[in-house]
Amino acid sequence: MTSLAIGEHERVLCSLAVWSGLYALLCRISPQRGPEWNCRLVTLTHGVAIVMLTAYVVFVDGPWPLTHAGSENTALQTSALCVCLGYFLFDMAWCVRFGSEGAVMLGHHAASIVGILLALLTGVSACETCAVIFGSELTNPLLQARWFLRRLGRYDSLLGDAVDLLFIFLFATVRVGVGAAMFYCELTSPRTTVVMKLGGVVMYGLAWVFMVDIGRFGYKKTRMRYKQWREKRKDSEVDRCHSDNKNK
Repeated sequence: MTSLAIGEHERVLCSLAVWSGLYALLCRISPQRGPEWNCRLVTLTHGVAIVMLTAYVVFVDGPWPLTHAGSENTALQTSALCVCLGYFLFDMAWCVRFGSEGAVMLGHHAASIVGILLALLTGVSACETCAVIFGSELTNPLLQARWFLRRLGRYDSLLGDAVDLLFIFLFATVRVGVGAAMFYCELTSPRTTVVMKLGGVVMYGLAWVFMVDIGRFGYKKTRMRYKQWREKRKDSEVDRCHSDNKNK
């Protein structure tokens, strides 16, 4: 294992400075919104940007992570990891400072930082690391949209239900479903180092921890919506009966 290559330090620090600067700018522009609102705007911006960047890295620039896990890092893969690492350092520091997240989410952030650092330090496995980042961050904009809808008082609506449904669907199919294929390829690849295989175990294990919580949430919300629908239907039937009696 070696130190970060020349230029990688600068790119990580530049990324950290950009995300921190964006947060400071948002706090200056709209201080009435509060720190979490502005931090989530930064998170949303990063989520959209890194999904587009890693999508290009995975699906266009290559190589394909399911067949080249453990291969040497390309310049574009390294740049994507530097951008993402800078953000995670910012967000980890923010979460610790304001105590906004629990142990599981902090563990996920720490594992992400360590995983990206290992890919940069060893010079290999950025291929599958970028794929994991793409799958992990794909649902992030929906998570932030859900929070903003709550703050704006518009969560209990058809839009809020659509956001939740799409979030659950993408998490289950991409992060858990496709993630299982990526996890298998990483474990069976002869090029992948042992430490990166262990990192894959941690990240996929955390994905299942989140999936269990999401499944419980989906079940409870489905029951609640069904109960509301039945009550609304019952009220409609009562109103119809009253209307029919008046007409008679």
